[in-house]
Amino acid sequence: MAHQKERRFYIVKDRDNMQEPPFQDDSLREMEKEKRRHKGWYRKLAAAGIIAAAIALAVLLIVSYLKTYTGMHVSATYKIGNVSNNSYKEFADGVLKYSRDGIVYLNLKGEEQWNQPYQIKNPFIDANGDSAAVADKGGNNIMVFQKDGLKGEIKTTLPIERVAVSEQGIVAAVLKNESTPRIICYDTAGNVLVEHKSSLTGGGYPVDIAISPNGEMMQIVYLSVSGGEMMSRVCYYNFGEAGAEKIDHQVAAKEYKGSVMGSGFFIDETVSAAVGDNCLTIFKGGEEPKETATVKIKGEIQSVFHSDKYVGILLKTEGGRRHELCLYNTSGKLVLSRGFGGTYKAAKISGGQIILYDGKKCSIYTRFGVHRFEGEMDNQILEIFPAFGINKYIVMDANGMEDIRLIK
Repeated sequence: MAHQKERRFYIVKDRDNMQEPPFQDDSLREMEKEKRRHKGWYRKLAAAGIIAAAIALAVLLIVSYLKTYTGMHVSATYKIGNVSNNSYKEFADGVLKYSRDGIVYLNLKGEEQWNQPYQIKNPFIDANGDSAAVADKGGNNIMVFQKDGLKGEIKTTLPIERVAVSEQGIVAAVLKNESTPRIICYDTAGNVLVEHKSSLTGGGYPVDIAISPNGEMMQIVYLSVSGGEMMSRVCYYNFGEAGAEKIDHQVAAKEYKGSVMGSGFFIDETVSAAVGDNCLTIFKGGEEPKETATVKIKGEIQSVFHSDKYVGILLKTEGGRRHELCLYNTSGKLVLSRGFGGTYKAAKISGGQIILYDGKKCSIYTRFGVHRFEGEMDNQILEIFPAFGINKYIVMDANGMEDIRLIK
């Protein structure tokens, strides 16, 4: 008889009623808590690392910012033809190179963006924002440029003495005409917008001219003699609605007896200034400017320069034995005064820094009076301004365009 295979039966418990051992839930919870603790620790560690790096960078920047450097390293050189026969002007996002034969706009790699030939015997330039005007001193030609090239040409009927250009390219020019100089405003196409005559026996001779960024306001500084005494007048002409009903569009005038005003300019749309041999005056007002501050200047003025926030003056004091850099804000308050050695023919404010240079010599200050650099470049400086990066500058010299970095 065949043996039957033994059958075995297993009892399977109902899974729904099965219970995990109590220790298993507790272990999972502990593992999750441990993971969260580790994640939080890593996040705190990463944040601490970021903060430490930021603090280290800030300390490095502050230390670098407060140092006075005496040397420089050339990082890159971009060759430019006929460097020594040209003049240079910081403009928009690059540099204008101009001479008797033409003007070129270069980017910060020394590459030509446009090239406009011309024949101008004695070229001089005025720039305002993204517009620039090149004029022939004593001649009759004015050319207006913007970032993308030539915008217009102006032919005057009288010799040019001075020009000023607005951000939109409107040009104001002082034209020589014996005893009755003419001040004429042109649009970029050369059309006459306003013409104003001056008289030596009346208002005086126009020694400087400026035009507001929007082109609506013109400032003229006149010099005359009254009763054997020198007298200056600062006049404003509004070509908008505010000046429509005024005689010759004149909306404001201020006289200064015993002062020889030689320089006038707009700081922004509503703030302007005039500088004389013994004073600095600040005017405010977009339609009818009014004098808001007068600062007495003690010393011989060597140079006047400005930005959209400050007016800078280089002085000789104490009988020419001392040189002083003074910086004023738009309220006429002295915010910086520093004595320095030697003389500098060129001075400018660029990128919030005050740059003085003459030949190879260069001195750089911050707005807060930190002396960033004192030394000499390898070649004669034709133009210089800050570049992006720590201690970096663009220098135009006999080699062309150079990227330099200040070093100890």
